[in-house]
Amino acid sequence: MLFILNQTNTICNQYLAELRDAEVQTDRMRFRRNQERIGEALAYEISKQLKYINAEVQTPLGIAQVNVPVEQPVLGTILRAGLPFHQGFMNVFDQASSAFITAHRKTKKNGSFVIDIEHISSPDLEGKTFILCDTMLATGQSVVQVCKEILAQYNIEALHIAAVIASTEGVEHLRANLPMASLWIGAVDEEMTTKSYIVPGLGDAGDLAFGEKL
Repeated sequence: MLFILNQTNTICNQYLAELRDAEVQTDRMRFRRNQERIGEALAYEISKQLKYINAEVQTPLGIAQVNVPVEQPVLGTILRAGLPFHQGFMNVFDQASSAFITAHRKTKKNGSFVIDIEHISSPDLEGKTFILCDTMLATGQSVVQVCKEILAQYNIEALHIAAVIASTEGVEHLRANLPMASLWIGAVDEEMTTKSYIVPGLGDAGDLAFGEKL
């Protein structure tokens, strides 16, 4: 399935607008917080897909019947840009375990690139619901490669991929290569530059959140 947040009229469109706004972006704390907010909204939507069980809760005045998740999902992110977005998911799934992936592009002389996955630090994902949070889904190559590495090691029950902003090409790449995955996107943009930056996008999410890298 494909869920696109900005196709509905919600306050999240304000958060997306501020993330894209070049003037508002100068406030790094607000830039990170708006990613968290969108992560919280998408986590709430994904929570509707989980399995629930009825539980009894003792209040000061009696017993309440409440449907609670059977278990928490495992959250994952690709360092470093995805950290604030991932934090939003942790705010909602506050008992969830997390996986962290280090990966980067290796650019060739002709301008093309390959994805180098350096390390995956993860809890046991066998039979789990796994949510991979990555702020920008441009070509989709890194997400596909990371998910294929994880799927080769674990029999995951459900795979969800979340992004703040995606390109049309990235969405199509994921749907072609990870047909079992459900996609949860803040907004989808049509274009990319020759260096695979999403247009209009929002710029370099990692640099805007944490400062320019060498």
